[in-house]
Amino acid sequence: MRKVAVVGAGAAGALTAVQLMRQADRLGRAVGVWLIDPGGRTGPGVAYGTADPRHLLNVPAGRMSAFPDDPDHFLRWLTQRDPHAAPGDFVPRRVYGKYLTDLVERTAGACTHARLHRVRDEVVAVRGQGAGAVLRLAGRGEVRVDAAVLALGSLAPAQDWAGAALRQSGRFVADPWAPGALDGPAGEGDVLLVGTGLTMVDVAGTLARPDRVVHAVSRHGLLPQEHLPVAAPPAEAPPELDGSLGLEVLRRNVRRHLSATRRACGDWRPGLDGLRPVTAALWQQLPVPDRVRFLQEDLRVWEVHRHRMAPATAAVLRGLLASGRVRTGAGQLVGAVPVGDAVEVALSDGTRLRVSAVVNCTGAPAGPPGTVNPLVRCLLECGYGRTGPAGLGLDTAGDGRLLPAAGAPALRLWTVGAARRGNLLETTAVPEIRAQAAEVAGNVLETLADRRPPAPADRYGQRLSTSPEAAELYDRALERILAGRLGAEELLAQAVAVDPGFAVGHAALALLGHERGGAGPAPGALTRARRAAAVRADDRERSFVAAVDACLTGTEERGKKALLGHIAAHPRDALAVSAAVPTVSFNGVTGAEEAWALVEGLSAAYGDDWWYLGQLAFVRQEQQRWEEAEALSCRALAAEPSAGHAVHARTHVYYETGEHRAGLAWLDEWLLRHGAGACHRSHISWHAALHELSLDDRPALLRRYHRELSASQVSGGRLLADSAALLWRARMTGSWSGDLPVAELLHAAPQQWLAAPATGFAALHGALALAAAGDLDALARLRAHASAHQQAVFAQVIAPLCDALSAVVREDWQEAVRLLWPLLPLVARTGASKAQQEVVEETLLHALIASGEYDRAARLLAARLDRRPSPLDRRRLDAVRERRAGWRSPAVVGGVTEYTRSA
Repeated sequence: MRKVAVVGAGAAGALTAVQLMRQADRLGRAVGVWLIDPGGRTGPGVAYGTADPRHLLNVPAGRMSAFPDDPDHFLRWLTQRDPHAAPGDFVPRRVYGKYLTDLVERTAGACTHARLHRVRDEVVAVRGQGAGAVLRLAGRGEVRVDAAVLALGSLAPAQDWAGAALRQSGRFVADPWAPGALDGPAGEGDVLLVGTGLTMVDVAGTLARPDRVVHAVSRHGLLPQEHLPVAAPPAEAPPELDGSLGLEVLRRNVRRHLSATRRACGDWRPGLDGLRPVTAALWQQLPVPDRVRFLQEDLRVWEVHRHRMAPATAAVLRGLLASGRVRTGAGQLVGAVPVGDAVEVALSDGTRLRVSAVVNCTGAPAGPPGTVNPLVRCLLECGYGRTGPAGLGLDTAGDGRLLPAAGAPALRLWTVGAARRGNLLETTAVPEIRAQAAEVAGNVLETLADRRPPAPADRYGQRLSTSPEAAELYDRALERILAGRLGAEELLAQAVAVDPGFAVGHAALALLGHERGGAGPAPGALTRARRAAAVRADDRERSFVAAVDACLTGTEERGKKALLGHIAAHPRDALAVSAAVPTVSFNGVTGAEEAWALVEGLSAAYGDDWWYLGQLAFVRQEQQRWEEAEALSCRALAAEPSAGHAVHARTHVYYETGEHRAGLAWLDEWLLRHGAGACHRSHISWHAALHELSLDDRPALLRRYHRELSASQVSGGRLLADSAALLWRARMTGSWSGDLPVAELLHAAPQQWLAAPATGFAALHGALALAAAGDLDALARLRAHASAHQQAVFAQVIAPLCDALSAVVREDWQEAVRLLWPLLPLVARTGASKAQQEVVEETLLHALIASGEYDRAARLLAARLDRRPSPLDRRRLDAVRERRAGWRSPAVVGGVTEYTRSA
């Protein structure tokens, strides 16, 4: 018999246990369901455990069935006990609790293959064992299971807002739903309720009486709206709602929808109810920063309209407010001092109150899962789970399975209910939970039906058709690729040596060999990947190999289409995503807005993963959203200090905002700590040199080059993309004295980059290196290669660039200017970053000054200074302006522009 644990016996746990028993029985499978919860009752939980008949459901009875495929189930149960019950009734919550208890008991009694075991204890820790898990109980026992579903309810954080003195005073009610919680100090004099949502409404109704005042405050002071006595059917959400367009656009379109609904129906409620089926999708489409903004700016307004009071409850609250027995307002608790048999509290608006108790009515948290729950703490500390998107709950796959932290094993753990808020936003009401319970139960049983040991998977859950040893080597290589660390190719080579039939391993080697710019292992590895995929691979792996094949051997458009199609079907294939986005590691197949949309659209798939945050940070800096880029990169670096994309993003923020001294200091510190193992170390050194160049610090620039960027310190394509490109820029800015040491770079660089580069990025930097060497013949050969190349970027950008650089070498300045101007908006097509693209602008500026076109040069320099301050550009602008005021024309000596005063 397979054993499945359901941790938590509230509504979510009860519905999941019922679905597991029903579905297992229907399939004829022997399954033991272990329902574990320290509470004395099964089903009611916190939400439906109240004994107060005044506490009503806030959803009509006709919409509260336990089963998504039997919408009238609860109503039938209810009418058997009360023949007068109607679909629109808002019945007492305790009645629904009895329904859940009865449902569990009846299901357990009716099933022949499934068995229910009720364990009244608390799960405090979990560990993996084989394919299953071991749950440790507070009572020191253990339960070994094949899988577990966590139905933990609200993952409440520690209530630090209350202060230690108040929490320890005996006059703070942390959980108003705990048995007897409202009978102690809260049952004496005036009380303060912190929170003004549905919890407050119920607690106020219980505590209100003629001889006391119930005060209630929250940051906004907003009260829940109420349901109409007779609800109208939901109004279908309009098709133009799209979260990927950003929060501002989504807000505007939702308001239009609600306004249109009000005009058509006379009320906004049907419009909001019509958003329910698409809420999760809209939430997942929103970029992560916009989700955070929504939580900060919109969540409370959304909740008071979305989660409404029953009409009878609203009438009671209106009466209490009118009589003064309940008083509400906007404010925060800023101080609480226990004094004798009371607490003196101070609110942020200056109000001071003396109350017998302070009651926590804050409801579901809008922040990271707290550490109060020992099981949640264990999950996060061991890496079996991780914080969900936007810092809410726990991160899950689309089927509710917990996603582990990077490098941690994936246990057979699923979750339902409030823990999925980060992924779904709306996940605490019965209509959402019943659907989750049915889906998760089916997924658990399907997983357990496969008796084979689980196939290895990478850190993002992508199955690998190989041995565990080869899979581990691959996963280590993937982590290094994502972090921008050295050694990935060596690990991949070991993986395919362990398992020569490992298709994805061979394809990854082919991809890296291609990106490194030489023949390397790419052709042979690609052939082996094709053969292996035909023998042993799943759909995802075959799709990945086909995408790599198309990128390496097909046209630019074919490769792009294949790779993006693969990502659409398998968004958590991080290596494929990396290959699609231009970064310090990959040339990419997308650019500008297309790359931005791709990365932003993956937020639901990756959440707060450090690699993804670095990717998103780079997008934000390209969008000139500097503060967001800085914040995202810092979050990624806090999780993984060597995270290459995050370092690169933050580096660009410093450069593009003109923070040259601060950026240089930060880069030098990072290089000292992490540079030795970074495969992009020379590129980070290049960025540091750009700061020194911008600061007009020539001695520092020369020292940097000889210490970190000379031919003895750099290898591969970086010899051209970093070292040679820096030398050319130094020559163009008059920052290098003497001959450029280009020959040693050309000798050590990949010859393919110079003669037959495979990418526009390689061709750009090959051309610059050849120009720095003054090799007109090689530039002509590269131009011929570009003219015949099938990728459009070669004919449109590289060929005319070779002509322009040849004109510079010949000192034909007017021709150089004529050819370079049209290239400025086109060079981005090579996949180069904005900082790398500037080398063409620097070349144009040099040609303008050398040709005597001082007005155009001055305008270009002024625009650069408006964009980003730099002492170098200030010096050059002053020199050009002085020339217009009577200085002698600058001389070009050995390719360096020199300024001297006329006699």
